[in-house]
Amino acid sequence: MQVDYILGSNPMNMSYMVGYGERFPQKIHHRASSMPSLDKHHDHIGCKGGTPYYLSDSPNPNLLIGAIVGGPDINDSYVDSRALFVHSEPTTTTLSEGTLNHDYRDALTKSILFFEGQRSGPLPASQRMTWRKDSALYDGHDIGVDLVGGYYDAGDNVKFNFPMAFTTTVLAWGVIEFGAVMGPDLVHTTEAIRWATDYLLKATSVPNTVYVQVGNPYKDHNCWERPEDMDTPRTPFAVDKNKPGSEVSGEIAAALAASSIVFKFSDPAYSQKLLERAKEDELLWGASWLQKATGSSRYMNYVMKNMGLFESRKTSSLNDWYGEFGWDNKMGGVAVLRSIELHDETFIQKADQFMCNVLPDSPTRSVNYSRGGLMFKPVGSNMQNPTAISFLLVIYSRYLKATYRTVQCGFGVTATADRLEMLAKQQVDYILGSNPMGMSYMVGYGPNFPKKIHHRASSLPSVVTQPARLECQGGKQFFYSKGPNPNLLVGAVVGGPYINDSYPDSRVPFTQSEPTTYINAPLVGVLAHFTSYTKKPN
Repeated sequence: MQVDYILGSNPMNMSYMVGYGERFPQKIHHRASSMPSLDKHHDHIGCKGGTPYYLSDSPNPNLLIGAIVGGPDINDSYVDSRALFVHSEPTTTTLSEGTLNHDYRDALTKSILFFEGQRSGPLPASQRMTWRKDSALYDGHDIGVDLVGGYYDAGDNVKFNFPMAFTTTVLAWGVIEFGAVMGPDLVHTTEAIRWATDYLLKATSVPNTVYVQVGNPYKDHNCWERPEDMDTPRTPFAVDKNKPGSEVSGEIAAALAASSIVFKFSDPAYSQKLLERAKEDELLWGASWLQKATGSSRYMNYVMKNMGLFESRKTSSLNDWYGEFGWDNKMGGVAVLRSIELHDETFIQKADQFMCNVLPDSPTRSVNYSRGGLMFKPVGSNMQNPTAISFLLVIYSRYLKATYRTVQCGFGVTATADRLEMLAKQQVDYILGSNPMGMSYMVGYGPNFPKKIHHRASSLPSVVTQPARLECQGGKQFFYSKGPNPNLLVGAVVGGPYINDSYPDSRVPFTQSEPTTYINAPLVGVLAHFTSYTKKPN
């Protein structure tokens, strides 16, 4: 059935193999096929010299016989265009990967379960990842403040509140946008949010002080030990009027404000508590969420007044700035959130710019792509880029559909709602296994996934199977072990492959093999959106 579909038995009556049948793709996304061959054009064609051929409406001059393109969209429609590379580009892996959608519902369930493996503090009776046990039960007690709880953000045992707050904000935003389609996973997602907000309330409980970190990263990173065995310093770090840290304060405000919306009806008293605490800090990102949570024009005025000031302080080009979204750059998120909330032209232009900056064929593109199609930006853990950017893509795609808009990016490139959605889907599919390695980068999803992730708790024997204490250096033998991690951190998405699409399953290159909460958080919302694409069994 699948092969027959590819060869022409489909609603388009089109073969997706070049040269097979009477009707097949004529304008495939392929440089050699689309440009004159050396037999016809002897002169050198420079880097940009091929652009007229790329933009041409004519069929490719060279027939790449046997090539199977990316194929139609979910509605079985196919636009014969080089610009839509997700659909018109052939690859050597197409035949082995097939055309079926992934089980996004299963991936969603697992992506949320991951957060239980990152919990710090006393674990509840409902804990499903049972190889993890209580840890860091006295955080903050040395200074008389209760800082127990929260999340370890990655494969170490330090609590960094900046990425933790971003994780919380995006999880909450995901529930606000996609909670209605999360099904039974909604309960676990709100539990994950509350685990963070309970801790963030503690971190902001002292007037005029915000605790931003617990644990000494240098000491911690020198050890390879279970969180249950930690004996490294659990030093609390704080910002206040003498040691300011407005960015992390604003992120915590955003997390509390966004989460207040999540709990507005299920727990109004808790929601109000989160909102009141959030009002103590503003900043651009925090103020954007406070405006959404309260409806107050005060916060909108703050955002409008300070947007230009924030842009003037940029350390890179605005083109780069509006092509990123993550715990250390919220500008894309601010633009998208304000556009869909206020329909303000200033923010719509910036959100439009963001979308154009990530499209692979856009003249303003600021994101790199691997040959296999994965987004790349110059950061340590790359997978945070495709998950976070895809999150904004699907949200803005919904906005474009609702407002019947398209975005013109120049040189004939148009960002439509369907195109943004399909680009996000391509990123998710790559993560789940549709890539040159044929490997899922989510632990526990699919038959082939990372077995030796850079994660202390996962790589060391659980206290359930080995109760004896493991000292600071006692875990090094497990770090260097060639065997798989003994504890499966289900749902963890690792840093991902190199830009050449290769992945060494090893704990040593941590930028590739370490999972983080801020990789998973935006993916939760994206997977929820795509659950409607999951193929039902016949």
